[in-house]
Amino acid sequence: MAKESMKAREVKRAKLCAKYAEKRKTLREAGEWMALDKLPKNASPVRQHNRCSITGRPKGYMRQFGISRIQFREMASKGLIPGVKKASW
Repeated sequence: MAKESMKAREVKRAKLCAKYAEKRKTLREAGEWMALDKLPKNASPVRQHNRCSITGRPKGYMRQFGISRIQFREMASKGLIPGVKKASW
């Protein structure tokens, strides 16, 4: 389980990115690279990292479900994810 500070940092980055998205877009289209450089570094979408919404695990993230592979397997085994069942042949 990830530290709460790491989860909070990712939430903060997401908010900053959303706040400056329009401004970044206009500056990029205009070619104002110096002004773009003055924006906060965490406002860049590149700095965001996908994390599991349950545990905060940064690796093994499944985009389609928004959770890590470990949580996905547990939830699929319990039948908590609709339309997904464990394969057996």
